[in-house]
Amino acid sequence: MIQISRLMESVDKLKVTAAVALVAIGVAGFYLVPANQGALRVLAVIAGLLLAAATVWFSQPGRDFVDYARDSVKEAQKVVWPTRKETWQVTGIVFAFVGVLALFMWAVDSGLAWVFYDLILGRK
Repeated sequence: MIQISRLMESVDKLKVTAAVALVAIGVAGFYLVPANQGALRVLAVIAGLLLAAATVWFSQPGRDFVDYARDSVKEAQKVVWPTRKETWQVTGIVFAFVGVLALFMWAVDSGLAWVFYDLILGRK
C-alpha cells in the first residue's frame, strides 16, 4: 500500500514537471516563430498554458488546488459587504482621525522645537 502511494506521488511529480515543461515549450515556441506571425506566437503560448493546465488537472496537487479554489469562492460569497452609507461614515471617521492625529503631531513637534531651540539652546 505504501509503495502504491509513493508511486502515485512520483507520477504526480512527473505530471507537474511535464506541465512546467509544456509552459516552457510554449514560451520557446513564442520566440521561435517569426516576429511577423504574431497570432501564431500568441497561440503557441496559449497552447502551452492550456496543455499544462490539462496536465496539472489530472494530478493530485491540481485537484487539491481546484478544491481550494472552490472553497475560496464559497467563503468569498459569505462576505457581508458594507452599505454605501456605512462606507462613507467609516471613511469620514478615518479622515477625521487622520486630521486630529496630524494636529497632535504638529503640536508635539512645535512643542519639542520650542523646548529644545528656545529654552535649552536659547536661540530666538
